[in-house]
This record gives sequence, C-alpha cells and structure tokens, in this order.
Amino acid sequence: MTGDVGASPITGAALLLSCGEVSGNVYSVNAAGPMPCTTTDAPFLTAAVGDMGFAYTNAAGRVSPDVTELAAGAIGGLTLEPGLYKWSSTVLIDQNLKLDAQGNPDAVWIFQIAGTLTQASYKQVILEGGAQAKNVFWQVAGAVTIGTYAHFEGIVLAKTMIAVNTGASVNRRLLA
Repeated sequence: MTGDVGASPITGAALLLSCGEVSGNVYSVNAAGPMPCTTTDAPFLTAAVGDMGFAYTNAAGRVSPDVTELAAGAIGGLTLEPGLYKWSSTVLIDQNLKLDAQGNPDAVWIFQIAGTLTQASYKQVILEGGAQAKNVFWQVAGAVTIGTYAHFEGIVLAKTMIAVNTGASVNRRLLA
C-alpha cells in the first residue's frame, strides 16, 4: 500500500497488513494493528470517518443522473464521458474501462451503485483526455472488490467493505 491506512471504529487487527506492506502511516483506534508501525489516534480516525460519511451522503444524494442502468451494470469495455451514473444493482468491470475527460481536466464522474462493485483480475480503469483520479467518485452501497493485479482509478466511498487483492494498484483513495 502506498499512502496511509486506518481502521475505525473496528480495531487495527482488521487491517490484515504487516508494516512492510505499507509505505505511509497506519492508524488505529487501539494498539491491535500491525506493530510497531501503528499510530493509535482515535480522535483523528473519528473525524476521518465523519468526513467519509459526509462525502458518501453527498455523492448518494445527487439527483437527476445523466445515465441509469448503463449496460445492466457490466461496464467493462466501455468509454464513459463525465457525468452522474446510477445503478440499482451491481456493477462489474470485466474488461478495461476508460474514462475520457475530452480535454477537460475538471471533468467529474460520480457513480452511484446500490449493489456491489467488482473489478476483475488484470483489468484496468484508464483515465484519458486529461481525466484526473481526484474527480472520479464511486459511491457503493455494497462491498467493493478490486481483482488480482487490477488497476483502479478514483475515490471509492463504500458503505460496507473494500477488498484489494494481491498485486492490485489504486490511484487515489479507498474509504469504507
């Protein structure tokens, strides 16, 4: 993992990481995380959880989607323009997915997913046309799985859990 990781309100033991797997800080509400690299900071994590909850609610509360139920949730192989996308069920990225900003570096994507989000192994989310990972939001009510050796772009706001499989990479943030 490149960057910081943390767990709250659950114990640091839920991280299932060793110190050598993290290049940033490891935060926990208690000393149960990977030692000796864990920083115990419950107030910091409480604030972070609150901020994530606000962001999740903000993304979920967006109305008037540009596209609903695109490809019945099987969006791999597509090239998507900026916009608000909504699904009432699960979303699967089973082929490479391209997000094309068409030359606008301020372009924003918001994906509202009522079910789970699964990215298959060895598949990529690819940014094109000046797209930036900081402008891609995945609001997911169910679990998120990023497959083995897959590459993912954007900010995940998951209500339940996020599983990142062996060798996978993520450009931006994963928050659950």
